[in-house]
Amino acid sequence: MIIALKIAYDGSDFCGWQVQPNGISVQGEIQNALSLLLEKPVTVIGSGRTDAGVHALGQVASFEIEDCSIPPEKFANALNARLPYSIRIMQSWQEKEGFNALKSAKRKTYRYSFYYSKVENPLLERYNYNLDSAPDLDLIKLASKLFIGEHDFKCFNASGSGAKTTVRTIFSIDLVSTEKGFDFYVCGNGFLYNMVRTMAGTLLQVGQGKKTVLDIEKMLKSGDRSLCGRTLPAKALTLMSVEY
Repeated sequence: MIIALKIAYDGSDFCGWQVQPNGISVQGEIQNALSLLLEKPVTVIGSGRTDAGVHALGQVASFEIEDCSIPPEKFANALNARLPYSIRIMQSWQEKEGFNALKSAKRKTYRYSFYYSKVENPLLERYNYNLDSAPDLDLIKLASKLFIGEHDFKCFNASGSGAKTTVRTIFSIDLVSTEKGFDFYVCGNGFLYNMVRTMAGTLLQVGQGKKTVLDIEKMLKSGDRSLCGRTLPAKALTLMSVEY
């Protein structure tokens, strides 16, 4: 039997999703809770890795077990009773045979959040990136269109990613104005290591007049990472949803 989980977590205090030799991970905490619940080791497969400090509202994971007395929909409450408050199982259900949270994923949507303030706001800093003034959102929207479709995103791939290919498809990019600033949403079939944070940093520089739309074309064509903007901090990035 395959059980799927929809997971939300505050990634601030974790070394990321994936189990690491030195650090507390989201995957590790869930596996520990499952092992306590089922009284045997269980491996949990996530839809993808989120880096240290990255949050999630719609991470999906799956695990396989033999038939047990716990109904699939009850795993959420049972696990939440054994997990730290920074990790919550929002929903649990039984999936069809062959389902794999990583391999079966078709689309993922991330959000990078910005706020405007001349002075850093301690109530916003944990989940947002501070800007002392608003960038040109129209320029950012114009430049972001160059990312739509299938491209080789080599220049946005951080070293040590281990990706077999750097070709990815971006389905949509949206900028949404908020009371505090704006949110940058990107939906794709997959993302390279630090790709979303580097895309956000590059587009931000376009909006600040430090880079141009032509610069975006050059970096995509050349694959030269040195042309990209900075990789923004992980704290403002959230995995919003995974589609299958």
